[in-house]
Amino acid sequence: MVKLVALYARPADPEAFDRHYHGVHLGLVRAYPGLRKLEVTRVTGAPIGEASVRVMAEMYFDDKNAMESALASPAGKAVTRDLLSFAASIVTVFFGEVEA
Repeated sequence: MVKLVALYARPADPEAFDRHYHGVHLGLVRAYPGLRKLEVTRVTGAPIGEASVRVMAEMYFDDKNAMESALASPAGKAVTRDLLSFAASIVTVFFGEVEA
């Protein structure tokens, strides 16, 4: 299994971010073909100091090919366009293999 991870830093306007993220963006993400699971974590703290991340989203796919197909699909392109429109400066995206 492979997961795509998006880490969102603290936005300048948290309320506007939350409205768009929950009201628009997650609906687009859920349309990824082959998406097996979506987990969204609202980061509430860190062991020392304040957390620099506000939200972590984890999207699970069967394998790298399934993830790449999802990203290249019309739904994937819509997610990318939307992401760049509201969070380009605060998001880091990466993927990795899930180990049991």
